[in-house]
Amino acid sequence: MTDIYRIDVEITAPVYDTEVTSRVADAVANVFPEADLEEAHGEVRGTAHSLEHFSELLHRQEILDTARGEFFTNRENGTFTFALKKQAAFEGRVNFAVGESDELGEITVRVRVDDPDLESYVDHVAPPTEDGRPIE
Repeated sequence: MTDIYRIDVEITAPVYDTEVTSRVADAVANVFPEADLEEAHGEVRGTAHSLEHFSELLHRQEILDTARGEFFTNRENGTFTFALKKQAAFEGRVNFAVGESDELGEITVRVRVDDPDLESYVDHVAPPTEDGRPIE
């Protein structure tokens, strides 16, 4: 039986004068292809109800522990947030933005988990690991 998750994902990315809006949109779409994107003056915004592709990238890049750390560090109630570097996203890679802001700005992601609960959903997207491998 497949678990059903009810989540709302909000994605925002600033578009600076030196950037092309469509390239910023491409960066977001490379990491979140299931997102519905809107291009507005000065930013790209998106919404989604799944992080399946993002989860596949975390598995492929073997950065599950890093992702879990980011998700749990930046959680409040049923919501967690994280930021990604635009350049890595443009290349289809996940690189969490930590510390000082990147000169190009970051892709900011806010995930609200309605069902089941935040911890269970994080376990689904970025499962706990042992010796670098997901625990079955």
